[in-house]
Amino acid sequence: ALTSLEQSGVLHALQVLIENAIGKGKQLLKAQNQPLAISAYDTFKALCETGVLDPNELAMWNAVIGLRNRIVHDCMKIDMAQVLALIAAERHGFVVQFLLRPVS
Repeated sequence: ALTSLEQSGVLHALQVLIENAIGKGKQLLKAQNQPLAISAYDTFKALCETGVLDPNELAMWNAVIGLRNRIVHDCMKIDMAQVLALIAAERHGFVVQFLLRPVS
């Protein structure tokens, strides 16, 4: 079992990973001369609409954005068992792959 400090570290790492993806999404929209979306949800919806992302991926993006929002705003209500299961199953891997893609 992870200590409270380790759990906080895991949550912070996920938060930063997701926030970096949101920032990259906004950069990609800007590179295509698209209007910048106000919310992270709208950013990834626009990326799907412009063909940067597969529209079938939108639900996954909405889920990780929701996780990020819960980490930031409701940290006392996070189910760490679910978070650790998500990481163990590498279900966050698509975020890493998105970040590794070149901005072009």
